[in-house]
Amino acid sequence: QVQLVESGGGSVQAGGSLRLSCAASGSTYCMAWFRQAPGKEREGVALIFTGDGITFHADSVKGRFTISQDNAKKTMYLQMNSLKPEDTAMYYCAADTYRCGTWMPRNYNYWGQGTQVTVSS
Repeated sequence: QVQLVESGGGSVQAGGSLRLSCAASGSTYCMAWFRQAPGKEREGVALIFTGDGITFHADSVKGRFTISQDNAKKTMYLQMNSLKPEDTAMYYCAADTYRCGTWMPRNYNYWGQGTQVTVSS
């Protein structure tokens, strides 16, 4: 079992920045950030292969968001810059211990409790 604890959400004006953190209690093969706005499906934002650090970002956040990790701390980060009102959502940390490279939520076995990000115009 891997427990995930997110932190760093909050409210910010458009154009601002936030950094989310996700601390894992054990080793993982893949970690990812998803988000879900009210009335919408959960969507993948960014993911990282924790072994070699390869990353992928969704087209909607490329150039604005950056996923990274601190392996020693088993912690993943999401640096979010140039935030837009459409980025408003609950952001979830997800992890899996043997597969990676997918934006499908059902392929992640472990989830955090979520942290709210609200961007005002």
